[in-house]
Amino acid sequence: MIGRKRCPKLEGEWTLFEVIFDLPQLQTQITELEARSSEPDFWNDPEFANRTLQRLSRMRGIADPFLRLDKAERDVAELYEMLREEPDPETEAEADQMALNLLADLDAFELKTLLNGEHDSRNALLEVNAGAGGSEACDWAVMLFRMYNRWAEEHNYKVEIISETPGDVTGYRSVQMLISGENAYGYLKAEQGVHRLVRISPFDANARRHTSFAKVEVLPEIEENEVQINPDDLKVETLRAGGAGGQHVNKTESAVRITHLPTGLVVNCQNERSQHKNRASAMAVLLSRLSELERAQSQDRINILKGDGGPAAWGRQIRSYVMQPYTMVKDHRTGHETGNVTGVMDGDIDGFIEAYLKQKPSDDAFIE
Repeated sequence: MIGRKRCPKLEGEWTLFEVIFDLPQLQTQITELEARSSEPDFWNDPEFANRTLQRLSRMRGIADPFLRLDKAERDVAELYEMLREEPDPETEAEADQMALNLLADLDAFELKTLLNGEHDSRNALLEVNAGAGGSEACDWAVMLFRMYNRWAEEHNYKVEIISETPGDVTGYRSVQMLISGENAYGYLKAEQGVHRLVRISPFDANARRHTSFAKVEVLPEIEENEVQINPDDLKVETLRAGGAGGQHVNKTESAVRITHLPTGLVVNCQNERSQHKNRASAMAVLLSRLSELERAQSQDRINILKGDGGPAAWGRQIRSYVMQPYTMVKDHRTGHETGNVTGVMDGDIDGFIEAYLKQKPSDDAFIE
C-alpha cells in the first residue's frame, strides 16, 4: 500500500491516500493472460491474440511502475525512520528531496492509471472547426491549433496536418491533425467540445469586445484491419487542392475525398503532394469515424463520443478563455481555472486534462 503514514515529514501532501487500484486482482489477470499467450493455439486467431497482448501490455504498464513506486516509498519511509533515531541535517535534506520526487512520480502515475479506456493508448485525430463568429472564429480556430501543436511538441508527440480549410479572411474554417504518441488520445479526449473566446477583436476598428467559438473533435486512430469496409460502399474522388500549398499542390489532382455511402460520412485530405498519401490519410480518418459509429448503439451515444453534436455557439462551451476585461481560462465541466491565459495558449493545458480525467469516469474499465 501507498499511504500517508509512512512519511510524516510530508503529512497531508500525498495525492494517493490508500490504494490506487486492486493490485492482487491485476497481477492475477496478468498471470492468466501470460498463461493464455503461451498456449500452442494462441495464434490461431491473430486478431484475438493481438488484442490479448495489447491488454497484457497495458496491465504490465500499470503494475510494474506501481511496484517500483511502492519500493521507492518504502525506501523513503525507512530513511525517515533512521533519521528519528539519528538526526542528520544533510540526510534529512536528501530524504525530503526523495519524498518530493516521489510525490511528483505518484501524481504522474495516478494520471496514467486514469487512462484505462479501450482506445486511450492510441494516436489522436484532432479536428478544430470554427463556429459562430465569422473571421473571429476562424482566427480562434488557428489559435487553438497552435495551442495543441505546442502541447504536442512539449510532450514529444509527432504532429501531422491531415487537412485544412482556410478562412475567408484569416485563420482556419477547419483543420485536422494527427497527433502520434503513447496515450495521445487518452489525454486529448478531454479537449472535445466547444471552446469559447472573449477578447478585444483585432479585426474591429472600434476595439470592441467580441465572443467567438470553435469546436474541437477528438477521435482515436484506428488500424485498417480493425474495421470491415466493403469497397463498393466507398466513393473516392480526386480533385485539385485549394488554398496555400505551392504550384504542385494547386495544379495537380492530389486531393482526395472519400464518401462512405451507407452512413454519408465524408472525409477530405489535401496536404500531401502524393495522391496515394492523401488517400491513406483520408482512409485513416474514415476508419476512426466508422469505428466510433460502430461502437455507438444510439444517436445519443454518437453525440457523446463526438463531444455533443450541437453547434459551436453560445451556451454549449466546455471551456471559456477570457482575455478582456480580465484574464482567465475556466473549464465549465470541472471548475478548473487559471489566470495565465498566455501560458494556456502556449500549450500549458495539462491542468485541464488532469482535472477532466480525475473527474470523469472512464467509459471502458481497465480491468474487465
